[in-house]
Amino acid sequence: MTVTTTGRTQVGARPAALPAARRRPRLPFSPWHLLLAPLAALFAVPLLWLLLSSFMSNAEINRFPPALWPSGVDLGGYRYVLGNAMFPRWLLNSAIVSAVAVASNLVFGTLGGYAFARMRFAGSRVLLVLMLATMVVPFQLTMIPTFLVMKKLGLIDTLGALIVPALVTPFAVFLLRQFFLSLPRELEEAAWIDGCSRLRVLYAIVLPLARPALATVAVLTFLTTWNDLTWPLIAINHDTQYTLQLGLTTFQGQHHTRWSAVMAGNVITVLPVLLAFLFAQKAFIRSITSSGLKG
Repeated sequence: MTVTTTGRTQVGARPAALPAARRRPRLPFSPWHLLLAPLAALFAVPLLWLLLSSFMSNAEINRFPPALWPSGVDLGGYRYVLGNAMFPRWLLNSAIVSAVAVASNLVFGTLGGYAFARMRFAGSRVLLVLMLATMVVPFQLTMIPTFLVMKKLGLIDTLGALIVPALVTPFAVFLLRQFFLSLPRELEEAAWIDGCSRLRVLYAIVLPLARPALATVAVLTFLTTWNDLTWPLIAINHDTQYTLQLGLTTFQGQHHTRWSAVMAGNVITVLPVLLAFLFAQKAFIRSITSSGLKG
């Protein structure tokens, strides 16, 4: 570089350093955190208030203006919930329905997604479009036909009425199909040359690479099934078959509601959901970024 000063030419001179005022300060974190941190705190406020309210007495919860902080630790709500003879049964019912729904969606979603991603058969595109079209149909339109089908099968007022409609969802098939499409075919072709069958290739080659997508399907299916209230409210009549969400509604009466028990029960109900999401959040992000569902 050539710089001219007072009629003389200096070769190889370095440019002067930028003034301190023009230098950009470097943050120790991403600038997006300045926006995301307040939003995260805003969304965490209801959960925090739910947790604090679970340690309040009924008088504190019903007081106006409402108390934002408990005056002391009152475990009456937790004693009432955990002392309810039916609560362990409700918890077991929810666990059974959610576990079966997660396992079946992983199995059937994998088979269906792989078939749509790698196999070409008559009417495959039409079936795919019809399957995706069912995702935009609200549950309220299919609720009565589903009830009639379950009644014909003799499953009303049993856990089977909650399990059968949730065995496989179009979203699970679609998400896994998108992930399988992102995998290179060369890996599968090499296994076919070695004599592996299609199911062997799916089990030994594809599924180990699809762990992020499988974790995402498992978490979303668990969240949907665990938190479902509308369908159990319609299909279940006897309290021994209640799920946890349906059982918590019994704490709310027409004339009197045990709000401390409601808050404590909701804390216990939300805890598995939070743990499931925290353990699977990295796999969830990897699946979304690699399955073509971005933006």
